[in-house]
Amino acid sequence: MIRSGTKPRLARKVQKRFDRLTQQHMLVYPERGAFLSASSHAIIELCTGELAIEDIIERLHQIDPSTGRDVISREVHAFLEGLVARGLLLAETDGPVPFPVTEPSASPGVRPYTLIAELTYRCPLRCAYCSNPVHYATQAELTTEAWQQLLSEAEALGVVQVNFTGGEPLLRPDLAALIARAHGLDQYTSLITSAVGLTRERLTELANAGLDHVQISIQGMHESDAQRIAGREGLAQKLESMRWVRELDLALTINVVLHRENIQQVPELIALTQRVGAERLELANTQYLGWALENRTALLPSHAQIQTARAQASAAREQLRGKLDLLFVLPDYDAEAVRPCMQGWARRYMLVTPDGLVLPCHQAHTLPGLHWERAGERPLAAIWSDSEALNAFRGTSWMQEPCRSCERRELDFGGCRCQAFHLTGKLTATDPACQLAPEHGIVAAARLAAERGEGLVPLRYRRVPR
Repeated sequence: MIRSGTKPRLARKVQKRFDRLTQQHMLVYPERGAFLSASSHAIIELCTGELAIEDIIERLHQIDPSTGRDVISREVHAFLEGLVARGLLLAETDGPVPFPVTEPSASPGVRPYTLIAELTYRCPLRCAYCSNPVHYATQAELTTEAWQQLLSEAEALGVVQVNFTGGEPLLRPDLAALIARAHGLDQYTSLITSAVGLTRERLTELANAGLDHVQISIQGMHESDAQRIAGREGLAQKLESMRWVRELDLALTINVVLHRENIQQVPELIALTQRVGAERLELANTQYLGWALENRTALLPSHAQIQTARAQASAAREQLRGKLDLLFVLPDYDAEAVRPCMQGWARRYMLVTPDGLVLPCHQAHTLPGLHWERAGERPLAAIWSDSEALNAFRGTSWMQEPCRSCERRELDFGGCRCQAFHLTGKLTATDPACQLAPEHGIVAAARLAAERGEGLVPLRYRRVPR
């Protein structure tokens, strides 16, 4: 329960937004968001950090005296305690806070809420699990003006979040200008970075431009981890960058891609996150596409390793609930059921490559037989709604058995199209990660090899063009 006298306020990572398309207020935070009912919005408006919980209840009672104080008190406590549990609200509590029954995170219909802006494929690292193209060569990149126009069109289409990523987005000298444009459009801005090459002066420039959130990736707890996986050391630089993020009062997420060589470090990684004051920790097991598929035999952990790490993360999540938003993403190869890739093909996310291809996910351009349109060739709204490629796997009409008759078909949407193709050679195949998939044996065999430690080979690294 929230303590008497507590003055609740939104966490640093949360922003209030008014969504023009639905005419609803919403909370936006890294990678997610939630629409607010009129009553929930009224409560949020009073959570400024200046009013005690009793004052909030009294003000709401003055607005609606027909509703008893006890009823209002129960509703306010239940709603706010739910926000605390999700790390969205700062408030002192007594004991563990239960997860709430909350309003839906997205309204009905197909609409992009998040734009993943891959500004460049250039990167000083050569991570063995990189999602950038395996056969990457230096290519043209969209101009500043083209990206700014795209951001405006994306906002009109409904995008409320922009993830500036790459490659390494810090290599774009116009990054501050792009953040400023997104900020001016009232879009929540996240910088997804390795922090290699970041300076405090550059970060200050980005913060002044309107940056909301920084996600910094680390390869593990030791410099040797970075050297082994990314091809160069950098942990000290990353830790220093985390300190700058906190000093500039920006929201901070630490991202760690887990694999066979670092998955045993989960308790240390959680402790590190607490020490640096990050709000979020993403423990994202490697998803085996791109360079990760090339290196699968060296990276895939055993089932026992995954389950141990999962239990450690789960225990920490309970212990730190309300203090740390801790995500543990299972690898598809070890999940009980397949997940909807990017919440479903071209349903909630739009990704634009450095040279302007409009995609539903990072790997879609590797699928044969699909014509991808480029931003600027025609209005973004027309591409989103009419593109044959984006419509190819929307919904369920494209499915074959066993997906077509599966009761989960509108929950997982057949799993990952890219994974299905790269493992089976068939675009419409059921994702082999699914236990019902005819080709599930491909995944089962890879899992068995990981259990036995078979076939471990030297890592193949992403080539860095000069």
